[in-house]
Amino acid sequence: MRISDMSAEQKVKYMTTAPIPHLVSQMAVPTIISMLVTSFYNMADTVFVGRINTQSTAAVGVVFSVMALIQAVGFFFGHGSGNYISRQLGAGEFEDAKKMASTGFFSAFITGIFLGVLGLIFLRPLSLFLGSTPTILPYTMAYLRIILVGAPFMMSSLVLNNQLRFQGSASFAMVGITAGAILNIILDPVLIFGFHMGVAGAALATIISQIVSFLILLRECMRGGNFGISFKSFTPSRHYLYNIFRGGVPSLCRQGLGSVATICLNTAAGNYGGAAADAAIAAMGIVSRITMFANSALIGFGQGFQPVCGTNYGAKRYDRVKEAFSFCVKVGFGVLIVISVIGFIFAPPLVHLFREDPDVIRIGGLALRLQLAVFPLNAWIVMSNMMLQTIGESLKASIQAAARQGIFFLPLIFLLPRMFGLPGVQMCQMVSDIFTMMLSVPLCLSVLKKMK
Repeated sequence: MRISDMSAEQKVKYMTTAPIPHLVSQMAVPTIISMLVTSFYNMADTVFVGRINTQSTAAVGVVFSVMALIQAVGFFFGHGSGNYISRQLGAGEFEDAKKMASTGFFSAFITGIFLGVLGLIFLRPLSLFLGSTPTILPYTMAYLRIILVGAPFMMSSLVLNNQLRFQGSASFAMVGITAGAILNIILDPVLIFGFHMGVAGAALATIISQIVSFLILLRECMRGGNFGISFKSFTPSRHYLYNIFRGGVPSLCRQGLGSVATICLNTAAGNYGGAAADAAIAAMGIVSRITMFANSALIGFGQGFQPVCGTNYGAKRYDRVKEAFSFCVKVGFGVLIVISVIGFIFAPPLVHLFREDPDVIRIGGLALRLQLAVFPLNAWIVMSNMMLQTIGESLKASIQAAARQGIFFLPLIFLLPRMFGLPGVQMCQMVSDIFTMMLSVPLCLSVLKKMK
């Protein structure tokens, strides 16, 4: 029997007894596929838009910060409710977990409507705030307008996806994510070039695919032993909202500060790019997409670890939590070394895939190589953050999540460009990752020592 077809009781027994390497790998395969496909269709937008002009490519990079913010709120509700659900599954509190599932979903959908309307009201000033130059602004507004309309569906899809994962039904989540991704890749060239919609066509393709994913994921929640979504179970009480906040703040810090960091990065690239300001913004946006794709397999692997971690922690099987963490760090580190070496060698050709602009290739190639030089450190950073968040160590998880794109990155993006100019912009993420690793090790080890 597949784990996604098991009842809640059967899932708990399987998750607390199956061999760790097999269990984590089994849970991780669909999440890795989901993450790779999602990252691939994010890159597909950039590849197709790159065939229009440099300004359109830069606009996608600028709006990426808003999409990161939408994802941040979605992960806030998705991880906040999902972490709680997995721990309650391990403790046998099934009715309580069911109420949390509906509460997390409806809270995200309502928040998505609010943020989408607010963004549409202030569309032009928001586009300028995000780092658009006068030449990029029309393309940014055309792309952002459509993305904001789809915000409720994007947020809610992330909630459903994460709740299914934390219930051990990652294969169900994969179906919804993959279907939407494939549809997006098909619609991109049709709407951009076939209907001559330009950058707006890329945004429309993204939103249509997100709505399709949303509908599929909503249906998948009603299958197997999963907790279905119903307004009757929507319980926005202090208890549930507090636990969403407790489990979701690390994701909000990580993704939300990532959005702020992208805005600052675009602004710094524009300020220090000189005559090639648009190319610098486009290059840094492309590098962000490439590194996100490279990191997606690791994140997918970690997402396979999270339900194993949460359920065993709820069942007080701390030995299995530590074993799973160690297994994931070792495998992740080895894979990232291979990715880093290949990416370092082929950095300029990779950037060239997105935009045939010598300035974009020159700036992006160096930035990519600098980030890949320390890329394997993400194995420890990502896995330790996922473990801390899943077991409810909210403060430590939030500090670590805020470090990479906030505590270290934001001061560095102001300091390094003033010292080194554009190379300071290109090296900023590399330096931030080194400092984040130095912080992550003691934070994680202090928790692992308590699990006896």
